[in-house]
Amino acid sequence: MTLTKLLKGLTPIGLIAALPSSAFAAANLQSDDFVGISFWLISMALMAATVFFLWETQSVDGKWKTSLVVSALVTFIAAVHYFYMRDVWITTGETPTVYRYIDWLLTVPLLMIEFFLILRAIGNASGGIFWRLLIGTLVMLIPGYLAEAGYINTTLGFVIGMLGWFYILYEIFAGEAGQMAAKEASQAVQSSYNSMRWIVTIGWAIYPLGYALGYFVYIDADGNTTQAASEALNIVYNLADVVNKIAFGLLIWYAATSESKN
Repeated sequence: MTLTKLLKGLTPIGLIAALPSSAFAAANLQSDDFVGISFWLISMALMAATVFFLWETQSVDGKWKTSLVVSALVTFIAAVHYFYMRDVWITTGETPTVYRYIDWLLTVPLLMIEFFLILRAIGNASGGIFWRLLIGTLVMLIPGYLAEAGYINTTLGFVIGMLGWFYILYEIFAGEAGQMAAKEASQAVQSSYNSMRWIVTIGWAIYPLGYALGYFVYIDADGNTTQAASEALNIVYNLADVVNKIAFGLLIWYAATSESKN
């Protein structure tokens, strides 16, 4: 089956059919539930982005198709989890921690792989770049989950996760990945690469902000998180996912289409 035929088969109706039922959430979403509304809006935006990235693979050179498909995988995986997370929130009013981290454990490594794919499209990127970025994401995510799920101290999980993030920043700015982009990328690719790494810098900084609001700021006298903490944490996390998944993919699309026109 050719890629074009495959893409034609991946219609919005077909993608939506793969998602969990949304009837309960639709019937019980309240007009003042801004967290639930944010889950709804973002799940729709992620689905729309998935269709867009898949369709646009037909407009770029072969070496860029994988990058756009990976962007579509990121938004589709996130959309599926957002449908579940939305139902958990509307049903219980609690943070869907497990679904959130299952999503991140799949999508964040894929986002880091995008850096490797872009570099591979412009030159001979080494496998070391791939593995360093992958390890950095695991160091960042796993302690965060263990802390939010109550297995380790929240401060310890926060500190270790931040170290993983700093390691990623070093690699994409000053490490082998950053050096290769500076030397071998065209102006359009360099522009997209720079924007991508600033998303990882500024956009990913939204996640620790949500973590801090949820576990260090909105707590009661006994040190327990409050309902305000859950609301703040989820709204901030949802905002971060829009920036770091959809906007990130759009930058890759821009680089791909710019290079394909040359």
